Amino acid sequence: MDSPDPLAGRVLVLFDGVCNLCNGFVQFVIRRDPKAVFRFASLQSAFGRNQLMLHHLDPQALHSVIVIADGKMYQRSAAVLRIASSLPGAWPVLGVFRFFPRFMMDGLYNIVASSRYRWFGRQAACMLPDPALKSRFLE
Repeated sequence: MDSPDPLAGRVLVLFDGVCNLCNGFVQFVIRRDPKAVFRFASLQSAFGRNQLMLHHLDPQALHSVIVIADGKMYQRSAAVLRIASSLPGAWPVLGVFRFFPRFMMDGLYNIVASSRYRWFGRQAACMLPDPALKSRFLE
């Protein structure tokens, strides 16, 4: 018997598992996701690397948060805005930034992404999810 698709009706977030900023962002999303819409995997994991290759992305490039939802892939600022649009409360209001030129939004994203280790640090290994949250991580 085939196991059910863990991504059916879910939003997959691929993130840099050793980046402190990225791990903090994942925790931020989890705390604001009472319906458990999001699933997570590190870019360094076999699952994450496979997803990147399926979407024709270089698995060695760990520069961006990637969101896969409804068969579409989002990178950089588009990924962050896609996440915000799926959170409850006022977070979807951030969608107004979709109307800003992509080069500006991604430019700002790239500045933070390229400096994230220097500004926020990094871990020696990918974070291990709390046992209560383990089902939300696909590794």
